Amino acid sequence: MSVLGRLKAWRRAAFRIVKLAARPVRTAHGKHGVVLQPYRGYGSQSEIFMIGRVFRQSTDAGPAAPRSGWRHIKDLGRRVRRRGYGGAVVRARFGTAEQAVETDADGYFRVHLHFDAPPEQGRLWHWVDLAVQDPQEVTARGQVFIPPRHARFVVISDIDDTVVFTGVANRVAMLWRLFVQGAGSRVAFPGVAAFYRALYGGVSGEDHNPMLYVSRGPWGIYDILDEFFRLHRIPEGPILFLREWGVSWTSPLPRKAEDHKRILIDNMLSLYKDLPFILIGDSGQHDPEIYREIVAHHGDRVLAIYIRNVSGNGSRAAEIEAMADPVVEAGSALVLAADTLAMVEHAVGLGLIGAGAVADVRAETKAETGHVERHPVHVVQPENIPENIDEAVAEKKPSNVVVKPERSPARR
Repeated sequence: MSVLGRLKAWRRAAFRIVKLAARPVRTAHGKHGVVLQPYRGYGSQSEIFMIGRVFRQSTDAGPAAPRSGWRHIKDLGRRVRRRGYGGAVVRARFGTAEQAVETDADGYFRVHLHFDAPPEQGRLWHWVDLAVQDPQEVTARGQVFIPPRHARFVVISDIDDTVVFTGVANRVAMLWRLFVQGAGSRVAFPGVAAFYRALYGGVSGEDHNPMLYVSRGPWGIYDILDEFFRLHRIPEGPILFLREWGVSWTSPLPRKAEDHKRILIDNMLSLYKDLPFILIGDSGQHDPEIYREIVAHHGDRVLAIYIRNVSGNGSRAAEIEAMADPVVEAGSALVLAADTLAMVEHAVGLGLIGAGAVADVRAETKAETGHVERHPVHVVQPENIPENIDEAVAEKKPSNVVVKPERSPARR
């Protein structure tokens, strides 16, 4: 590509980046100073859970004309100047059930609503009506995913280094990869979208199993990840974040927040009390430790744990070994995966997804990378866990380790 062509491509990419970053301002519910922003939630046949935020946003005094690049930049500035509105009372209504909740200091609220009348059958996404009366009246409608009665399991997946390559929490890098490098850039792990579509569809292809995503990033990248999922055809589902960075003009550095991933997963297990779970994470952060605790308390409900092997560092072997023992004792399966094919083949073997998923993942991987690279697969018994995991995690070219349970996991 010529220098002129490259400059034009960057200009188009910059316009798309600013437009996407400003989208929450354009689509906000309540444009006169106070905004009520719901995020996608999830539910069962008797309760729903949703997170949202109430914040102050400067008004748009400009004419109602098509958005230009300059207008998008102005909207982006309005987004950065947002301030959470603490102490606001949000009223949620689902069918005939209602609940009033109060926003925290950053303006976030959590709706956990129980109801008696079953939700409307034949649809997956259901509307929740939200309203704030003070400091001014604002209404909004959010959506929650309620799986059909024939759903077989729930998938909880990390995003960072599991679905997306490192850098999901870096908004600039993520936007650059999406819009400048293009669809061919290595943003998603090869084959992961096809694998997740197979998990969502299940064996029948129409199971509509809940897909719940958890990210270490801030809520500010919600729209970026939403666009990423759409571009890569990853099944839509609630995305829950573990912190809010609180970025502003006067405080450009992110502030730390308590990691509550374990609490979120416990809530998911409680809400879907009649369904087993599949947990997906990576070896590079705290997923093995968190999942070990989940198995210790809910081992009979975990069908399989898939850990993407991304660390390349032997120091993580001990944590993964510590997780492996209680996993296999509970009858769950553990796969330390260097590639997506190892996970999809294992899921097919357990009868969780259709056999055609293997070919789909192969085809998608080849389309994305130009080839299908297979890493060695070691199937081990529990007594051989330490030596095999040590090798798999420390190797420069990582391998796949499949740990067979001492007994078969419970099936639904």
